[in-house]
Amino acid sequence: QVQLVESGGGLVQAGGSLRLSCAASGGIFSAATMGWYRQVPGKQRELVATIRTLGSPNYADDVKGRFTISRDNAKNTVYLQMNSLKPEDTAVYYCYVRRIELDYWGQGTQVTVSS
Repeated sequence: QVQLVESGGGLVQAGGSLRLSCAASGGIFSAATMGWYRQVPGKQRELVATIRTLGSPNYADDVKGRFTISRDNAKNTVYLQMNSLKPEDTAVYYCYVRRIELDYWGQGTQVTVSS
């Protein structure tokens, strides 16, 4: 059974940084696509960034240059380094894994950026 456990959310002032982590268990993830989405109340969940085993990461336009996604296959963990945070980055951030054509989601971690 695949499980995703996120950590690293919290409250930060505008311009600050946070690092999210997501540890996956219950399978082999080296070939999986891993990433992050976010959601605010009343809006659809939206892509933040994804990363495959090979190739360049994919970012939403509004986080390019500020956020960096990375992964450690030995630890089955994906990270999201968020710099220069803005109040509009406030959302619940969800870890995402696509493995063998199935999608898995974490429970979400709140990120709040104060102005």
